[in-house]
Amino acid sequence: MSNAQNPLPGVLRWSLGDLTVTVMNDGYLQGSLDLVTGIDRAEAGALQAAGFRAQDPRITLNAFLITGPGRKPLLIDSGMGHFGGPSLGGVPAALAAAGVSPDSIETVLLTHLHPDHAGGLIRDDGSAAYPNAELVVHADEAAHWLDDGALSRAPDGAKPYFEMARQATAPYGGRLRTVTSGSVAAGIEAIPLPGHTPGHTGYRITSGDASLLMWADIIHLPAIQFKQPEAGMVFDVDGDQARAVRRRMLDAVSGDRTFVAGAHLEFPALGYVARDGATYSFVPELWVAAQ
Repeated sequence: MSNAQNPLPGVLRWSLGDLTVTVMNDGYLQGSLDLVTGIDRAEAGALQAAGFRAQDPRITLNAFLITGPGRKPLLIDSGMGHFGGPSLGGVPAALAAAGVSPDSIETVLLTHLHPDHAGGLIRDDGSAAYPNAELVVHADEAAHWLDDGALSRAPDGAKPYFEMARQATAPYGGRLRTVTSGSVAAGIEAIPLPGHTPGHTGYRITSGDASLLMWADIIHLPAIQFKQPEAGMVFDVDGDQARAVRRRMLDAVSGDRTFVAGAHLEFPALGYVARDGATYSFVPELWVAAQ
């Protein structure tokens, strides 16, 4: 465990054909095993221990920057912003380290509207953190979180999540485009992965023969959910659907050796999934300095 008082920004550039994918670590959410559903707490704790992870897990949070010749910078997710505590909010420093101004961001692709993914869309004063950007989100996601009727029908305990989604997107006004699937930007395809939220979406980034699937929140706790895909999270909107999608995705990407990234895979969050019977493991891509 690092105890550095002034950590450097978590930034890693990776070449993908003609594109550069920059992984930006926003920090971590301090969790507990009470967040885990679908398996009992003892099993979850044993899996954490077997994975050399604490019983009160830290959930890594990443966002992604896509740059390349002839295109303006594009973000996938924005981090937690001011909605989180001191362990979060690293995306602005990571962007600065990457030499990218927030004003230059043309598009923000949102995997979903939970605050750890959309909270960084706004500054502390509520203004747009990316004033020239268009937001892109799945139509089912917008309908779930941003509709007035949906807010009024939401249980009291869930209302803050609806309100944070509305706060985060409000400064962008009419600059919010809804999609369902297919091409959303040059070389980027939306892959619907519903369950965690109704419009939870991954993005496949392709350049030439190279491809990367950013699968959003398929995995939150790698030590637990790769070994036990039945394990879900309390903030899954539809837990059964989220489990089915996770099983399907793990089976697919392990079968065809898909290069993957994830919002909650441990930084730098790039690698592959290997299958061993009914369980899986994450195999990090080999990092080299010359990219």
